[in-house]
Amino acid sequence: MKSKILIINTGGTIGMVKTKKGYAPNGEYFRKALEDMGALKADIMPKWDMIETGQLLDSSNMTVEDWNEIGKLVADNYRKYDGFVILHGTDTMAYTASALSFMFENLDKPVILTGSQIPLCEVRSDGRDNIISSLLIAASKKIKEVAIYFGGNLLRGNRSMKYSADGLTAFVSPGYPLLAEAGISIRYNEAYLMKQGSEEDFAFVPFENVPIGVIKVFPGIQFSLFESIMTEDLKGIVIETFGSGNIPQNDEALLPIIEKAFANGTVVTVCTQCPQGTVSLGAYETSHALQEAGAVSGLDITTEAAVAKLYYLFSKGLSKEQIKKLMGISLRGEMGNL
Repeated sequence: MKSKILIINTGGTIGMVKTKKGYAPNGEYFRKALEDMGALKADIMPKWDMIETGQLLDSSNMTVEDWNEIGKLVADNYRKYDGFVILHGTDTMAYTASALSFMFENLDKPVILTGSQIPLCEVRSDGRDNIISSLLIAASKKIKEVAIYFGGNLLRGNRSMKYSADGLTAFVSPGYPLLAEAGISIRYNEAYLMKQGSEEDFAFVPFENVPIGVIKVFPGIQFSLFESIMTEDLKGIVIETFGSGNIPQNDEALLPIIEKAFANGTVVTVCTQCPQGTVSLGAYETSHALQEAGAVSGLDITTEAAVAKLYYLFSKGLSKEQIKKLMGISLRGEMGNL
């Protein structure tokens, strides 16, 4: 029996058409384009249905509420389909993939995000292959996690980041091997695939829109400018540091700010700006102070995944100490080794 896949169209470049103000989503055009695509009717292709989110978006406009809407559409249809393909804009695809990976507990089916750099309405669109391959991967029954398929590569969603604004290989996963590569055939890297999950225990955890911030350290940064946001309302903050967790020592404002945030109950997570490598607080004198101030090491987690993970853990209603502990432990393969 053929697998049955649900396509969820959220917008993005893949379904856009030219307008007087530039490219914009057009659901009616896109649905007809899919129905007219002969390759999707081939014998090897799974059966598929398509639904749309309430509003088709340029992904730059994606919000926590939109993540919840996408997650609910998957959850509501979870037992009706064998897998899901989510069409999404590239700008925030890695954030959405990370968010969905945490929203879905005990996921036992593929949730594949894809899109394109060139709209489907254009002759050279990369969207055709991305859709076809994503559907085949979703129907393969090999993937039991949230992943991104783009430009011939399948990547773990919460390990991915957008790499190129105009290249057809738009995403990379610098901290984790590819899950699959699509050449003449689709070659799965079985050793790196998520194996846990249970359809009976599947659960959807919507996110609360809690206040979370991100600070990127740079030479000459004036940390005092950020003091005003370190209030009791700020639930979590991600600090992108140099190297393995290093910060400038010539600005004495940061540590009191971190200590203030810690006292207010804010969970401070340290990530590295480097695409590869891991945070090791205390390895250098310039990172030891962060550890002393109560910050938690994000190891090799991406900023996208760290932000999504904070939303998830706070939405679970956990204590600050529980959240701090779990921010340093892999929950969905987002850091370290499973």
